[in-house]
Amino acid sequence: MNRLWQSRLWRWLPATVDRRVRVIAWASLISQTLIVGTGGAVRLTGSGLGCPTWPRCTADSFVATPEMGIHGIVEFGNRLLTFVLVVIAIIAFAFVVRMRRDRPELLRLSVALGLGIPAQAVIGGITVLTGLNAWIVGLHFVVSAVLVALATVFVVRVYRGPATGLLTVPPAYRALALAATAGVWVTVLIGIVVTGAGPHAGDGGAARNGLDPELLQHVHSWPAYATFAASVLLALGAVRLGRPLVRRAALGLVAAEVAQIAIGIAQARLGLPEILVGVHMVLACVLVALATLVLLSLRATRAEVEAQGAPRVRAVVDA
Repeated sequence: MNRLWQSRLWRWLPATVDRRVRVIAWASLISQTLIVGTGGAVRLTGSGLGCPTWPRCTADSFVATPEMGIHGIVEFGNRLLTFVLVVIAIIAFAFVVRMRRDRPELLRLSVALGLGIPAQAVIGGITVLTGLNAWIVGLHFVVSAVLVALATVFVVRVYRGPATGLLTVPPAYRALALAATAGVWVTVLIGIVVTGAGPHAGDGGAARNGLDPELLQHVHSWPAYATFAASVLLALGAVRLGRPLVRRAALGLVAAEVAQIAIGIAQARLGLPEILVGVHMVLACVLVALATLVLLSLRATRAEVEAQGAPRVRAVVDA
C-alpha cells in the first residue's frame, strides 16, 4: 500500500516545468524578499532582542510569552516566517526532483536555496547571542541578498530554460551590465555598513559599529549615483538592441533605482523615519533581483539556439 502511494505521488510530481513549478519559483523569490521586510521590522521596532536567546525564545519556551509584549511577538513572528521558507524550499525541491536529468540546474538552485535557510537561522541565532552585533546583523542581510539573487535565477531558469554561453548582446553592452550590477552590490554593501552605524540597532542597548554615519551616508551615495548613470546608459542601449527581456530588465532597474534614490534622500533629510528605512531595505533586495535579471537576459537560452541556430543568434548581435 505504501509503495502504491509512493508511486502515485512520484507520478504526480512535475516531470516538466508547469504552472506548479512557476508558482513555487515565484513563492521562493517573494518570500526571500518579504523576510527582509519582516527582519527590518524587527530592527526598526527595537525588537531585536524580543526573544533574548536562541534557538528558544526564552530559556524555557520556544514561543513568545505574554510577558514579552509586542517585541516578543515581532521577533517570534520573524522567526516563524523561517518555517514558511522551509516549506517552500521543500516543495520547490520536490517539484524539480523528477527533472534532475533534463534540468539539473533547477535541482541545484532548489538545494542552494534550501541550504541557505538554516544558514540564515544560524546567523540569526549568532546575532541574538552576540547582542545584535552590527557586523553580524550586516552579514545576515548580505546572505539574504544572495538568496534573493539565487531565487531570481531560479525564476528565470524556470521560465527561460537552460542558458548557454552564447551572448545575445555586444561585448561592450555586457561590460556595462557587469559594471552596473557590481555597482548595485557595492551600494548595497556600503548601505549595510551605514545602517550598522545609524540609530536603528534593533535594541536600545545594542552597540553600533563605531563609524561616522553622516560621512558614510555620503560615501553610500557615490556608487549609487554612478550605478544609476550606468543603468541609464544600459536602458538606452537596451532600447536600441530591441530585445524585449533585456529592455524590460534594464528599464526596471532604472525605475527601482529612481525610487531607491528618492527614498534614500528623503530618509536622510527626515531623520531616518522607520517606515522609509524599511522600504529602503526591501528595495535594496529588489535592486539585487533586477540586476541579476539584467545579467541573465544577456545570454541565449538553449531553446533559442536550437530554434534559430548559433550563427543566427551571433548575426543578430553583430547587427
